[in-house]
Amino acid sequence: MPRIQAHPVLADRQATEVGFMFNGESARGYEGEAVSSSLVALGISQFSLHHKDLAPQGLFCANGQCSQCTVLIDGIPRKACVSPLKAGMDIRTLSGLPSLPTADMPLRQAEKRTLRTDILIIGGGPSGLSAAYELGKMGFQVIVADDKESVGGKLVLQTHKFFGSEQDCYAGVRGIEIAGLLSDKLKRLPNVQVLKNAPVVALFKDRKAGIYKDYSSYVLVEFTAIVVATGAREKGVLFPGNDLPGIYGAGAFQTLVNRDRVKAARRIFIVGSGNVGLIAAYHALQADIEVAGIVEIMGRINGYKVHADKIRRMGVPIHLNTTVLKAEGKGKVQRITTAKVDDQFRPIAGTSLAYDVDAVLIATGLSPCDEFLRQAKSYGIIAVAAGDAEEIAEASSAMFGGKIAAYQLAELLGRKVEVRESWKQTREVLKSKPGDSFSRSPVIPGAEWRPVFFCSEQIPCNPCSTVCPSSSIHLRPLRGTIMDLPYFDGEKCLGCMACVSSCPGLAISLVRRLNETEAEVVLPWEFGAGFPEDQEMDLVDQEGSFVERAPVIGKRFSKKNRTWLLSFRTRVGKATSIAGIRVQDPAVTKGEAVDLPDADELDSIVCRCERITLGEIVSFIKDNDVRDINQLKSLRVGMGACGGKTCSQLLAKAFRLAGIDMAEVEPASVRPLFMEVPMGEIVNEGLERLGSVDASQRGAP
Repeated sequence: MPRIQAHPVLADRQATEVGFMFNGESARGYEGEAVSSSLVALGISQFSLHHKDLAPQGLFCANGQCSQCTVLIDGIPRKACVSPLKAGMDIRTLSGLPSLPTADMPLRQAEKRTLRTDILIIGGGPSGLSAAYELGKMGFQVIVADDKESVGGKLVLQTHKFFGSEQDCYAGVRGIEIAGLLSDKLKRLPNVQVLKNAPVVALFKDRKAGIYKDYSSYVLVEFTAIVVATGAREKGVLFPGNDLPGIYGAGAFQTLVNRDRVKAARRIFIVGSGNVGLIAAYHALQADIEVAGIVEIMGRINGYKVHADKIRRMGVPIHLNTTVLKAEGKGKVQRITTAKVDDQFRPIAGTSLAYDVDAVLIATGLSPCDEFLRQAKSYGIIAVAAGDAEEIAEASSAMFGGKIAAYQLAELLGRKVEVRESWKQTREVLKSKPGDSFSRSPVIPGAEWRPVFFCSEQIPCNPCSTVCPSSSIHLRPLRGTIMDLPYFDGEKCLGCMACVSSCPGLAISLVRRLNETEAEVVLPWEFGAGFPEDQEMDLVDQEGSFVERAPVIGKRFSKKNRTWLLSFRTRVGKATSIAGIRVQDPAVTKGEAVDLPDADELDSIVCRCERITLGEIVSFIKDNDVRDINQLKSLRVGMGACGGKTCSQLLAKAFRLAGIDMAEVEPASVRPLFMEVPMGEIVNEGLERLGSVDASQRGAP
């Protein structure tokens, strides 16, 4: 796949190109980027061939959680998604099980490397960074351990502007910028240390945590208390072919496209209509990747309506009451088949459509990464959770939740601090599900500028009301919170376009009458704008229906928001119904009608590491009257390199199909190590690579 050379929002990338070998052939990539991204950029989708049946394995999570991207690097099996590319690497496809390397040098026992701190924060996402800042201000010694090279969690993948409150959580600012703002705040606190590329892999009863620093050295951190801010992992979904290369978790796709600038596909299909799936569609379009559609098995959209409307305006259909029946392809996904479902979620004959795609994004929900929280509590360790590890919500809520978690922990440690009731109320608003929807009163264009609002569902969002220089935009006081919808309440609009460029949902236009038959409409545009000012474009209404084709008569760029503002000459009677601009050709989204395929959900892969199907698990449960998930280890379910992180979310369905209530089933035992660590790197404690003097000092790097 080609690199993304120009992006409408992201700044140009500065990177050093280096050479490496892949399967004996010379190749080029960028130094320090994930090996997986270098390979995908070269069009390589198969990272390994499974030892069970030589089935092709490809990148899936890009988060170090699964083992789908394992390759041989200089003879050693490594996860490509967390292995930085270095010049001269010899990278090879792993076929079957790897061989043990020759012991060419004896192990040298090293002195234990231990860091000491008051509070260890596991995870450097929005909640972890916010908690670290508050605790650092209180004077605690804090270590933040994050598994990525850049802190910020999923913020570093988000090119869109955030919803929420401008005052409380940077609403109207893009996620990539918020990550930098939170990180910069911590740099001003000398008692807060951030360890990057440092996943926590183990928690011990004597209040120590094992850290796999730089994925090459094992270090212990001794602490008094912890904040678990580990975020969430994406849930899998079951359909035949669900393990083919090219089927990504939505976060993996965003990592490729927005972090590493790899054009990861030509045309994608998305499963799931939550905010993650809707946003991924937007990111794909910005990367010049076609989006054939989004399917949602339920009869309603799970994300914000304003997100869904934005995507539909751009030309991406959302198919409700629709499911994926199967994915097909030779060596990687090439085709996906969908169908409508009835009220029992059974496919309806005569509704099947097939789409030719080279990637499928799974965005069917998130599951909290709360293992360390449960483990800490079982050990009697003082611990609190923050962000998605506590409750799945938007990043705006996670930031504010991190602040609250910090104060709660300080209270547990005996500090005289108070978690204000107003903070709790603010967080409840920020994590609110969408509220009621309302019809907007029609706006009649006049000679003066007037904003037109296309957000009709109550969600926590207020940037338009805070950026208006004349304070002419207010929230209609129904709830009395930022859930209320905005409306124009001024005598005169200045025409500054600040509301249009700051709206996270791209849901505000500016309209004025030019003459008896024509009007001018200003719309936001977050794509390339290298076209002439007389370019004609398709203009659509709030939910994406075509209104008219009109010429561009002006272009203006908002540097603050990095958003283009395009002016169009339109018919006056249609002006206030125009909400957006179509981005892709409708032909992209046309499926081919096919017969209902002979696809059996029981053929779906549940355990990716060991390639165990849903049918195999259901049969084993029935045959052995299984009442303990650990019994499934006889099938090797949960015994693979991911430690059961991916299959555990899907096992409930297997028990349900076997006629067993999950309430009767004993949960699986948690592995001692959260992720695999080579034994040599544990034994040697990594001293030679880390370098160390006075390692016993508090907070030694």
